[in-house]
Amino acid sequence: MSENILTAKTIELGASFDNQEEAVRYVGGMLRDQGYVTDEYIEQMLEREEVTSTYMGNFVAIPHGTEAGKKAVKETGLAIVTVPEGVEFGSGNTVKLLIGIAGKGDEHLEILSQIAIVCSEEENIDTILNAQSKEEVISLFNEVE
Repeated sequence: MSENILTAKTIELGASFDNQEEAVRYVGGMLRDQGYVTDEYIEQMLEREEVTSTYMGNFVAIPHGTEAGKKAVKETGLAIVTVPEGVEFGSGNTVKLLIGIAGKGDEHLEILSQIAIVCSEEENIDTILNAQSKEEVISLFNEVE
C-alpha cells in the first residue's frame, strides 16, 4: 500500500463514540485534516450511511462517500480508527474497526481489495483491535500487495 495513503496521522487507536454519525464524522474529519478531502466529503459519507450501511460484518465498517462525493476528494487516503467498546451501526451491528476511504478516480477499488484481503482474516482484525502502536497497523496493511 502506498506510503502516503496510510500514516500514523490517519490512525487512531482506542477511540470512543456515542453513535454512528459521530464515528463517521470523526473518520471523515481525519481524512479532511490530512488534506485528502474537503468538508463536503464528510456530508457525502453520512449520506452514504443513509442509503446503505457501510457495516461489513466482523465488527468492521468502511465509511466512504457517495458517487457524488468524488469531486470532494483531493487525493486518495485512508483513515483507521479502533473502537474497543464498539459503536452501533444500523440496528444492532457493533463496529470496533472503522476504515474510512477517500479514493481519487478508481483508486478506491484497489484500496478496497487490499482492505478485503486484510479483513477476511479474523486474526488480522484482532491484531488491529489489539495493536499497541500505529506502526503495527501500518505494517499489517503494508504486508498486503
